[in-house]
Amino acid sequence: MKQMNACTLSYIIATRNRLHFLEITLNKLIENLQPDEEIVVVDGASTDGTREYLQELFKKGLIRQYISEPDRNQSHAWNKAMLMANGILIKKIIDDDVFCYNAIRQCKNHMLRSPDIDLCLSNTLGSNLLEYTTLSVANESNHFKNWKAGKTPSFAFSDSSVMIRRESLSFLGFYDTQFKMMDWEYSLRATFLRANITYYTGYNALSVYTPGNVSSTATKEELKQEGKIGKVKYNYIEGYQISSYSRIKIFIGKAIHSLSKKRGAPPANKNIYDQDIAPIYEKLYHILDSYFSENDDFIG
Repeated sequence: MKQMNACTLSYIIATRNRLHFLEITLNKLIENLQPDEEIVVVDGASTDGTREYLQELFKKGLIRQYISEPDRNQSHAWNKAMLMANGILIKKIIDDDVFCYNAIRQCKNHMLRSPDIDLCLSNTLGSNLLEYTTLSVANESNHFKNWKAGKTPSFAFSDSSVMIRRESLSFLGFYDTQFKMMDWEYSLRATFLRANITYYTGYNALSVYTPGNVSSTATKEELKQEGKIGKVKYNYIEGYQISSYSRIKIFIGKAIHSLSKKRGAPPANKNIYDQDIAPIYEKLYHILDSYFSENDDFIG
């Protein structure tokens, strides 16, 4: 009996009632999927048609696995997805973000050639749904170099760009379900544990800040408490402050939420953006792809 080809990369998605974003993201991902890769989707019992949409994709063989059931919070959902993944590597795909699959493949090939690497991160662009032509850049390479040289015990980065080796989960663990800024905590943990990390100098992700995202709903009290834990547990040198990149995410997220209210936009779980966001996202994919270069390298 002929064996199936080994799965080298699992793309994982956790979502709930965000079909208007998910359709765009999954269509682009499916277009770029390679035969040795899989798509795993965890849906938190959506009521907006997501379950039916995923069922149809599964029947057509376009996604490998999906479940639709309640979860306790976003960390719980992402942990389910990581447990379901079959790939040697795992790439998190956030339903409202934009990804450069050429750059992702660069990271994938590098990690497959270097089996000692636990995770790979990269530079990241940022934008927002209402003012998408304004871009921010998150370049953590200097923080990475200082950490690599032993000058800092830990540093924070967004997980939108991260690719992780599945076997490394036994060392690094899963997302901490008590944290709202779960990627912030995970990055501190991975660096504090001195994981073997490589840094891709290109851009494989563009974070799009949308109304109602988790960052925009974080309270000052939650951030302060999580900052305290980061300082004590991981000797985080920024003290009680969330990382500069996460602060930007929170600020833009809250600004969008405020702006959308002023403009009279309905709640984010409504399908008001069905007609509007597809061309915006197409432009954002084009912008991110324009940053790709085959000469982008790896540090560490």
